[in-house]
Amino acid sequence: MLQASRLFHTAPTVDYLFAVMPAITANGIELYYERRGRGPRLLFFNGSGATLETSAPLIWSFADRFDVVAHDQRGLGRTAIPPGPYRMADYAADAAALLEHLGWATCRVIGVSFGGMVAQEFAVTWPARLERLALMCTSPGGVGGASYPLHELAERSPDERAAIGMRILDTRFTAEWLLAHPADRMLVEMMAARNNAPKSDEQRRGESEQLAARRRHDVCERLAAIACPTLVACGRYDGIAPLANGEWIASHIRGAELRVYEGGHAFFIQDSTALPEIAAFLADLGPRAAGPLTPR
Repeated sequence: MLQASRLFHTAPTVDYLFAVMPAITANGIELYYERRGRGPRLLFFNGSGATLETSAPLIWSFADRFDVVAHDQRGLGRTAIPPGPYRMADYAADAAALLEHLGWATCRVIGVSFGGMVAQEFAVTWPARLERLALMCTSPGGVGGASYPLHELAERSPDERAAIGMRILDTRFTAEWLLAHPADRMLVEMMAARNNAPKSDEQRRGESEQLAARRRHDVCERLAAIACPTLVACGRYDGIAPLANGEWIASHIRGAELRVYEGGHAFFIQDSTALPEIAAFLADLGPRAAGPLTPR
């Protein structure tokens, strides 16, 4: 199992060449992005409340095989925090503007959690721009199933938020489980530290706007527009984006592959086979799969 500290709090060990870290004006806001690595072009969409800084090791773990570009989504990190409300279409349009700036007509796309929702919105809006698509621990919304309503946690006490956060991160997690599984305990502690980091009122507003857009996410009737090879990767014990939601996505994208990993919402940390398999899928230059894989 990969250590949580490696993916969320330490710098990447690879000496990346040609790192680019500028900002552009897109859709009326300043959008901060970074680009690293060499290989096939890969657009990375980050999760709820996550920034390039907090998720750097996860994002740049792909840079040894891909030319990776990732941005702080509107309202987060070093990107501007414009007035709300934000729409899922706005997040997708920001990414499209970034690709225009880079001169990328097409690319591979990966989205994690909320980023998987934006990746779906991007894919159904501009299907011809995607070469391959990987969706991790995410949901389609609507009749296909929504992810856990994180916006409701704001009304809870800190202790309640911590208890619920632990339970939905991985449905196996109890005090007894964490006592017997120190790596999972480290994961919970790392996620709690990230969620409890000091933030300004403006930063909290940006996060709140993101969660408001998230609650309205629904691509169910449009998923059939996705025509590229697609991998849907899920954690068996995910309480935020339940396995059933990923199964629904995979069953509504023609030829999509479904992989189920041993872990929860952060299965890519808990199951050491996950990231190598996802990277291999994204790197594949072969024809699209004829049908879904049998869930493991």
